[in-house]
Amino acid sequence: MVFEKVQEIIAEELGIDKNEITNETDFENDLKADSLDVFQIISEIEDELDVEIDTDEGLETVGDLVKFIEAEQ
Repeated sequence: MVFEKVQEIIAEELGIDKNEITNETDFENDLKADSLDVFQIISEIEDELDVEIDTDEGLETVGDLVKFIEAEQ
């Protein structure tokens, strides 16, 4: 559930096919997301899932982000 929602938000924010996004997908290397993109993605996820995400957590992959959110809920 969390992965699917995160996947949808990332795809929408970056204008890509959600099927391109896996747990191993790296924000910087695979998605070419800059810090503003990541900030917008995290802001949207915080709003949608009612969670606060610390951007200093070293969240490099989609899987890192999903694990962090699941631990916070």
